[in-house]
Amino acid sequence: MIKVNGDAVTRYELEQRTRLLTLLRAPADPARLAHDQLIEDRLKLQAAKAQGIAVSDEAVQEGMERFASQGNLKADQMIKLLEQGGVAEQTFREFVRAGLTWRELTQARFGPRVSVSEEDLERARAAISTGTGVRVLLSEIIIPYTPQTEEAVLSRAKRISEMTSESAFSAQARQYSATPSKDRGGRMPWTPITKLPPILRPLVLGLAPGEVTEPLPLQGAVALFQMRSIEETDVPEPDYAAIEYAAYYIPGGRTEAALSQAAQIDADTDTCDDLYGVAHGQPASVLERGSKAPSEIPDDIAIELSRLDPGEVSTTLTRAGGETLVLLMLCGRTEVLPGAEEQDAPTAANEDGAEGAEGTTAAPDVTQQLSAQIANQRLDSFSEGYLEQLRSEARIIEY
Repeated sequence: MIKVNGDAVTRYELEQRTRLLTLLRAPADPARLAHDQLIEDRLKLQAAKAQGIAVSDEAVQEGMERFASQGNLKADQMIKLLEQGGVAEQTFREFVRAGLTWRELTQARFGPRVSVSEEDLERARAAISTGTGVRVLLSEIIIPYTPQTEEAVLSRAKRISEMTSESAFSAQARQYSATPSKDRGGRMPWTPITKLPPILRPLVLGLAPGEVTEPLPLQGAVALFQMRSIEETDVPEPDYAAIEYAAYYIPGGRTEAALSQAAQIDADTDTCDDLYGVAHGQPASVLERGSKAPSEIPDDIAIELSRLDPGEVSTTLTRAGGETLVLLMLCGRTEVLPGAEEQDAPTAANEDGAEGAEGTTAAPDVTQQLSAQIANQRLDSFSEGYLEQLRSEARIIEY
């Protein structure tokens, strides 16, 4: 048991948080992370209580919905999955509550102190318009798993992450990866850093040549990336305000019949619009199409989209515990143009292929994006410093 300024963290809470983090595929040791998180949660909630800050049950429920949506789930669906893994609903609820409460506290405490000047914006604009870009040469491995193979796959992924040899990594890709690049040993072509999903950019930029990322948990799969080379280019690479894609769901998972059907659909279609003909007469749920900001796209889908050109297809992903194959097609990307006041993003289309009622949707103003990014970075810095202060002043006793 642990006491934080007199508030107890029980063994039950530690066991529950450890199970939760294990199911969420936390990149660190779940038991150690659970220990540290629960101590921090007590400090955060105590500080918030002292300031008279508390989040409502309605806000917590909305937070749970947002968290679950990252895995294309509803909150009640995620709760059922967690309960099957031995995690109580209350554990999930308190996990979300602590994060929301801390955000409210730090916003109230430091928000008024965070300002972004025109000089700050000018420096940021200069940083993204230097006339240079960055691209990376990566190798990839994505290994799907079922509930029966999950433990073995995650163990294998951990061993692969410790490799530093390109040839050894390529051998593992040829044997285990489910991506089209497996026959090339997982080798990907030069890729602009701006085409990579937000979750992947800081991970690969922190690698030296030969190093491999920690296993990256996806829905029903685990991903690893090895850095082969990185270089600066003379031509700046565009960033993207929105990415439009379509997903067609095929029963059978990665069975030969399902993969054969996907291959036939790929051969018969050239654009996302063609998928409406494939889905004609079937339930609307078999085809999803829409446009999202890169940060809003689920990680596994974002990784697949990063390697596709418009009209190209991926069949690496599954849903429903591996029982449904996802045929994923990139429809298009909408660039952010530095200095532009407004950029139109493609809209989500309905199941008949028509545009939404509002026509097109404008992407956020670039200046607003830069201002929000700078402000968030500063707020994060203030909150991290505040947490360190709370920790240093706390009386923490472990039994």
